[in-house]
Amino acid sequence: MTENSEPTTGADSSSASPSPAAPKPGAPKPGGPRPGAPRPGAPRPGPAASHAVTAAPASDPSKFGRVEEDGTAWVKTADGERQIGSWQAGDATEGLAHFGRRYDDLATEVSLLEARLTSGAGDAKKTKAAAIALSESLSTAAVIGDLDALGRRLDVIVAGSDEAAAHAKEEKEQSRAASTARKEALAVEAEQIGSESTQWKTAGDRLREILDEWKTIRGIDRKVDDALWKRYSKARESFNRRRGAHFAELDRDRASARSTKEELVERAEKLSTSTEWGQTAGEFRDLLSEWKAAGRAPREADDNLWKRFKGAQDVFFAARNAAASERDAEFEQNAVAKEELLAANANIDPAHGLENARAALRDLQEKWDAIGKVPRDRMQELEAKLRAIETKVRDAVDAEWRRTDPEALARVAQFKERVSQFEEQAAKAQAAGKTKDAEKALAQAKQWREWAEAAESAVSE
Repeated sequence: MTENSEPTTGADSSSASPSPAAPKPGAPKPGGPRPGAPRPGAPRPGPAASHAVTAAPASDPSKFGRVEEDGTAWVKTADGERQIGSWQAGDATEGLAHFGRRYDDLATEVSLLEARLTSGAGDAKKTKAAAIALSESLSTAAVIGDLDALGRRLDVIVAGSDEAAAHAKEEKEQSRAASTARKEALAVEAEQIGSESTQWKTAGDRLREILDEWKTIRGIDRKVDDALWKRYSKARESFNRRRGAHFAELDRDRASARSTKEELVERAEKLSTSTEWGQTAGEFRDLLSEWKAAGRAPREADDNLWKRFKGAQDVFFAARNAAASERDAEFEQNAVAKEELLAANANIDPAHGLENARAALRDLQEKWDAIGKVPRDRMQELEAKLRAIETKVRDAVDAEWRRTDPEALARVAQFKERVSQFEEQAAKAQAAGKTKDAEKALAQAKQWREWAEAAESAVSE
């Protein structure tokens, strides 16, 4: 190769023109990347990698080549010295620096490939192809520098690219397996929801969440992905059909409930003017039970029907309460009479004669019933006072019965007889030297004695 240039003056210190014999040494091919620039399609190096490349010191071309006084340029390699071109744009020192800079540009390309391989940012196959191309170009490169070192570095890049490609393939397969497993799990969950769930709102929301996540999962084999999508889609359709059928049935039930409740309202409104207080109150309770059993009508209709039903109830019970208030006023005098009757019988005491107390209580009860009803708000108070007297007499009667109950007395005597029998057995066993039999008989005697004491205590209370 030869390179010719003529010194000029002005802003541009020199200009080069190709000789008829050969192109400029190291000149890039038309349309190709300049030395040191990333190749088309290759990712740009990250900030750390760029900094590492630009911060590298320039090489010393004098160690690896020379430029003769006539401009002939040579580079030294392990295979010997090789002529790379001719420098005519200045003296030999400038020429040596020029070819050294071209070597530095080439070394920068190698550094970029190393950084790309280390970072894992690029395609390992493309990195390998670029390294092979650079390695093949070293034998004709018009540069002066340590070409042997560049060749070794490129060999390392080629070998490392194979390892990186294998690792990338393994990672891709692992990622595909993980993505496939995740979509499989989502499909299974969707199928369970589609066939079983009746939590319509929650399940519907979950199916949408599954779809959103599904869209984010990539890298699955197309056939597998299509099969899994069909499963999810089928499950969602099944859920939507069941939900639609449920709400259609619900609409029918609500229409039926509306018809039933309209009938109940009509019956309630007819009963609202009844003065058969007890019977009608029971009928209203039955109507309310039927209302609850009828289920929900459409909300607006259900609310309006309930207002009418409740209004009919309120009319009836308000009238019943007013009538009760009038009756309570009439019963106030009865309450006064019952208070006087209780005061007159406060001294009933079974301790002073049980039969007299029982006779006095019967007389009190007869007079109590004859007086009649009292106001509702006084009823509990007065009845409690009467029950206290009745309880006192009844407890005394019960106690007397327990003391004189022939069966209870006979039971006490029977228990005591058993005690005597076991004590006698124990004495005989002890006399015969049968200690264990004696102890057993004494234990049984003790148990029967406790039962006898309990039975006797119950009689004596």
